[in-house]
Amino acid sequence: MNRDIPNIPKRGFTHGGKFHADDVFTTAFLKILNPKFKVQRGYEVPEDFQGIVYDIGRGEFDHHQAEKEYRDNGCPYAAFGLVWRAFGPAFAGEEEAAIFDEKFIQPLDEADNTGCDNMLSTIIEEFNPGWDSKESHDICFHKAVNVAKVILQNHFRSVDGMVRGQQIVRDAMAAGDGRILVLEPYVPWKREVIGSTYQFVMYSSKRGGYSIQGVPKSQEDNGLVCDFPREWWGAEPDALQEMSGIATLHFCHANGFLASAQSREDALAAAEYAIAHGGE
Repeated sequence: MNRDIPNIPKRGFTHGGKFHADDVFTTAFLKILNPKFKVQRGYEVPEDFQGIVYDIGRGEFDHHQAEKEYRDNGCPYAAFGLVWRAFGPAFAGEEEAAIFDEKFIQPLDEADNTGCDNMLSTIIEEFNPGWDSKESHDICFHKAVNVAKVILQNHFRSVDGMVRGQQIVRDAMAAGDGRILVLEPYVPWKREVIGSTYQFVMYSSKRGGYSIQGVPKSQEDNGLVCDFPREWWGAEPDALQEMSGIATLHFCHANGFLASAQSREDALAAAEYAIAHGGE
């Protein structure tokens, strides 16, 4: 990710009292953009305040006014979505910013605007002091921000890894047979491979040996293009070896999406067996 974002102020202002996922994640994101960023909380924006104001004040990064903004798909913006729209594309690139908005931010914005259930929103809101607690809302807010910052940093690091691995996956796909993709070493592959002709991906396992994973039908459908044989699912190692005739095949997940063998040759043989038998 670019992480070269200009003009991020050192100061911010957001509302006081009870906090929600949008103001918490906005604060966490701004702290990532500018490590010197400090936020002030209150119920009225000071007239002389110099900095970025969000989730209060009826300005660019608030969503409480009657004429709130909506995305093209009808999802309303909350503070995090508005701030991400302004700074996310330069930080993450247009494509990654759009994916993150759709998959991560929109459910949070929807929950904030409508009160619909969202587990991550609930987790963040539960950092608020209980009704009979004497804890400070501000102290609890900063605890929540620290957690949200870790969540965002982990995600951005994961995306960086996917981007770094894209060319490795593409090269392996170009060199492969169009059915069983061999990745050595393992790199995140789903974004590149889903929708291709490949049916299985094989890679060395950190537990030893080799894993073979079925390719999902789409990003939204976890059903596999080709299943391992049903009788393999959850079977014991000796039963797997007897059924398949593959000497070191020792694991098939109970849901059938992953299998493992000790040798590279046997891992390939397991994928070939599944393709030949049509996943039956």
